[in-house]
Amino acid sequence: MIMTSAQTRAEAQIRQLIDDHTRAICAKNLDQIVAHYAPNVVVFDMKPPLALRGLEDCRRMWETSLPYMPTISGMEQQAVNIIVDSDLALVHWVSRFVGLEPEHPAAQMWLRITAGCQRHEGVWQIVHEHVSVPFDPNGGAGCSQA
Repeated sequence: MIMTSAQTRAEAQIRQLIDDHTRAICAKNLDQIVAHYAPNVVVFDMKPPLALRGLEDCRRMWETSLPYMPTISGMEQQAVNIIVDSDLALVHWVSRFVGLEPEHPAAQMWLRITAGCQRHEGVWQIVHEHVSVPFDPNGGAGCSQA
Protein backbone atom coordinates (compact mmCIF):
# COMPACT_ATOMS: atom_id res chain seq x y z
CA MET A 1 0.00 0.00 0.00
CA ILE A 2 1.34 3.42 -0.96
CA MET A 3 0.99 6.05 1.76
CA THR A 4 -0.22 9.48 0.68
CA SER A 5 1.21 12.61 2.27
CA ALA A 6 -2.13 13.08 4.10
CA GLN A 7 -1.87 9.55 5.56
CA THR A 8 1.76 10.14 6.56
CA ARG A 9 0.79 13.43 8.23
CA ALA A 10 -2.16 11.78 10.01
CA GLU A 11 0.08 8.94 11.21
CA ALA A 12 2.56 11.46 12.64
CA GLN A 13 -0.30 13.29 14.40
CA ILE A 14 -1.56 10.04 15.91
CA ARG A 15 1.96 9.12 17.09
CA GLN A 16 2.07 12.55 18.74
CA LEU A 17 -1.33 11.88 20.35
CA ILE A 18 0.01 8.61 21.79
CA ASP A 19 3.21 10.31 23.01
CA ASP A 20 1.29 13.21 24.60
CA HIS A 21 -1.15 10.82 26.25
CA THR A 22 1.74 8.71 27.58
CA ARG A 23 3.49 11.79 29.01
CA ALA A 24 0.26 12.82 30.74
CA ILE A 25 -0.08 9.35 32.28
CA CYS A 26 3.55 9.40 33.47
CA ALA A 27 2.99 12.83 35.02
CA LYS A 28 -0.34 11.67 36.50
CA ASN A 29 -1.92 14.80 35.03
CA LEU A 30 -5.63 13.97 35.03
CA ASP A 31 -6.73 16.94 32.91
CA GLN A 32 -4.15 16.19 30.23
CA ILE A 33 -4.97 12.47 30.24
CA VAL A 34 -8.68 13.00 29.59
CA ALA A 35 -8.00 15.78 27.07
CA HIS A 36 -7.02 13.09 24.56
CA TYR A 37 -10.40 11.32 24.69
CA ALA A 38 -13.49 12.18 22.67
CA PRO A 39 -16.63 13.10 24.66
CA ASN A 40 -18.33 9.84 23.58
CA VAL A 41 -15.32 7.60 24.28
CA VAL A 42 -15.81 3.94 25.16
CA VAL A 43 -13.04 2.33 27.23
CA PHE A 44 -12.54 -1.37 27.91
CA ASP A 45 -10.00 -1.32 30.73
CA MET A 46 -8.22 -4.18 32.45
CA LYS A 47 -10.19 -3.68 35.65
CA PRO A 48 -13.94 -3.46 36.25
CA PRO A 49 -16.29 -2.24 35.07
CA LEU A 50 -16.15 -3.97 31.71
CA ALA A 51 -16.95 -0.78 29.79
CA LEU A 52 -16.73 2.91 30.51
CA ARG A 53 -18.96 5.13 28.38
CA GLY A 54 -18.33 8.83 28.03
CA LEU A 55 -15.72 11.26 29.23
CA GLU A 56 -17.01 11.50 32.82
CA ASP A 57 -16.81 7.72 33.37
CA CYS A 58 -13.35 7.74 31.83
CA ARG A 59 -12.24 10.65 34.02
CA ARG A 60 -13.56 8.92 37.16
CA MET A 61 -11.65 5.74 36.26
CA TRP A 62 -8.37 7.65 35.88
CA GLU A 63 -9.07 9.72 38.99
CA THR A 64 -9.50 6.61 41.13
CA SER A 65 -6.60 4.73 39.47
CA LEU A 66 -3.83 7.35 39.47
CA PRO A 67 -3.15 7.26 43.24
CA TYR A 68 -2.40 3.53 42.97
CA MET A 69 -0.16 3.75 39.92
CA PRO A 70 3.55 3.55 40.63
CA THR A 71 5.69 6.58 39.86
CA ILE A 72 7.22 5.91 36.45
CA SER A 73 9.62 7.77 34.21
CA GLY A 74 8.06 6.57 30.99
CA MET A 75 6.45 3.79 29.04
CA GLU A 76 8.22 1.57 26.54
CA GLN A 77 6.10 1.01 23.47
CA GLN A 78 6.70 -1.74 20.94
CA ALA A 79 5.06 -2.90 17.74
CA VAL A 80 3.06 0.32 17.23
CA ASN A 81 0.82 -0.23 14.21
CA ILE A 82 -1.29 2.60 12.78
CA ILE A 83 -3.90 2.23 10.06
CA VAL A 84 -5.39 5.49 8.80
CA ASP A 85 -8.39 5.94 6.52
CA SER A 86 -9.54 9.53 6.16
CA ASP A 87 -10.71 10.73 9.60
CA LEU A 88 -10.55 7.31 11.29
CA ALA A 89 -7.55 5.38 12.55
CA LEU A 90 -6.89 2.13 14.33
CA VAL A 91 -3.78 1.84 16.47
CA HIS A 92 -2.44 -1.09 18.46
CA TRP A 93 0.75 -1.71 20.41
CA VAL A 94 2.24 -3.30 23.50
CA SER A 95 3.57 -1.19 26.33
CA ARG A 96 5.13 -1.42 29.76
CA PHE A 97 6.15 0.97 32.52
CA VAL A 98 9.81 1.98 32.81
CA GLY A 99 11.72 3.72 35.56
CA LEU A 100 10.80 1.20 38.25
CA GLU A 101 12.91 -1.25 40.20
CA PRO A 102 13.31 -4.34 37.99
CA GLU A 103 11.61 -6.52 40.63
CA HIS A 104 8.49 -4.34 40.74
CA PRO A 105 5.54 -6.31 39.28
CA ALA A 106 4.54 -3.36 37.08
CA ALA A 107 8.03 -3.33 35.52
CA GLN A 108 7.57 -6.92 34.42
CA MET A 109 4.05 -6.62 33.00
CA TRP A 110 3.20 -5.82 29.39
CA LEU A 111 -0.09 -4.19 28.42
CA ARG A 112 -1.87 -4.68 25.09
CA ILE A 113 -3.48 -1.47 23.91
CA THR A 114 -5.82 -0.84 21.02
CA ALA A 115 -7.13 2.64 20.27
CA GLY A 116 -9.70 3.75 17.75
CA CYS A 117 -9.09 7.41 16.89
CA GLN A 118 -11.18 9.95 15.04
CA ARG A 119 -10.22 13.34 13.67
CA HIS A 120 -12.73 16.03 14.58
CA GLU A 121 -12.16 19.59 13.38
CA GLY A 122 -8.53 18.71 12.64
CA VAL A 123 -7.78 17.18 16.05
CA TRP A 124 -7.30 13.44 16.63
CA GLN A 125 -9.03 12.01 19.69
CA ILE A 126 -9.38 8.55 21.17
CA VAL A 127 -12.96 7.32 20.66
CA HIS A 128 -12.32 3.75 21.78
CA GLU A 129 -9.58 2.26 23.94
CA HIS A 130 -9.05 -1.35 24.97
CA VAL A 131 -6.33 -2.21 27.50
CA SER A 132 -5.63 -5.77 28.54
CA VAL A 133 -2.96 -7.85 30.20
CA PRO A 134 -2.04 -11.12 28.53
CA PHE A 135 -1.92 -14.05 30.92
CA ASP A 136 -0.41 -17.49 30.97
CA PRO A 137 -3.30 -19.98 31.00
CA ASN A 138 -1.03 -22.61 32.57
CA GLY A 139 0.12 -20.47 35.47
CA GLY A 140 -2.57 -17.81 35.48
CA ALA A 141 -0.08 -14.96 35.87
CA GLY A 142 0.30 -11.98 33.57
CA CYS A 143 2.86 -12.44 30.83
CA SER A 144 6.15 -10.65 31.31
CA GLN A 145 7.33 -10.63 27.70
CA ALA A 146 6.09 -8.76 24.68
